[in-house]
Amino acid sequence: MSVVVVGSLNMDIVMLVDQMPIIGETLLGEDVRYFYGGKGANQAVAASKMNVPVKMVGKVGDDTFGDKLLLHMGMTQVAMSEVKREAGTRTGTAAIIKLPEDNAIIVLPGANQKITSEDVSEQVLDEANVLLVQLEIPLTTVAETLHRAKEKGVKTILNPAPYHPDVIELIKDVDYITPNEAEFARMMGHEEEDVTDVEADMLAWSKEHTTRLLVTRGGAGVSYVEAGQIKTVAAPTVQVADTTGAGDTFNGIFAAGLDQDVDFEIAVKQAVYGASLAVTKMGAQTAMPTKKQLTKFMTE
Repeated sequence: MSVVVVGSLNMDIVMLVDQMPIIGETLLGEDVRYFYGGKGANQAVAASKMNVPVKMVGKVGDDTFGDKLLLHMGMTQVAMSEVKREAGTRTGTAAIIKLPEDNAIIVLPGANQKITSEDVSEQVLDEANVLLVQLEIPLTTVAETLHRAKEKGVKTILNPAPYHPDVIELIKDVDYITPNEAEFARMMGHEEEDVTDVEADMLAWSKEHTTRLLVTRGGAGVSYVEAGQIKTVAAPTVQVADTTGAGDTFNGIFAAGLDQDVDFEIAVKQAVYGASLAVTKMGAQTAMPTKKQLTKFMTE
């Protein structure tokens, strides 16, 4: 298998609202929808839609959501032999408040917190060309898996979301790190409310680390450092329907590009355009483009 994704599988419960309630306030929503999600599963599906072999390593609970996730993922192109059930545990669940232009998310990890490095077999890593991980599973599992993969010469990608203050300790085993602007600010030691110069921070960070930094910037696209200068791949203008899973789409398509040995700049551009296309539809996995759809979109 070419791309191995070690990460979370969740059921997403999406409530559509006009505004966020304040503490103590009750609002009437417009609708509720159920989607298959989890950063790990989302990124695995995004990569597989680029027609590369993908294997998922993760866990679900022994509940109805677990049944539905296994049935759904079994119908994708993602190899699911390494996804196990955790007895007596609930499947990971995400409550998503969908606003007209953005969203807010609360994740209950459930079975995702039971994933250990031992669940990632030597054979799986031996077959990997690219390893993609996130932080909806235990940090120790991520750290140990990255280290083992790095020793085998596997290309490693870390999407540091949701942010963890110890993420910097993982850098030595990471080839590419893909924070959004808020996560990168935390990586640099800034408080959330600080106003920062993202590009100046990127230049400073890149002087201290060999890990390739890509900062996802929403509608502005993705920026990285090349020969001591900031380069930004701008996102095309689209009609936004739902931003859920945009970052996961970027990471999955970028991993697929690395697996196919696509030129770095082209891999980033494909991932940016794929994420832009995904936000024009509702849901995460259901909105992710196929390779054919992405090629058509980029051509047009």
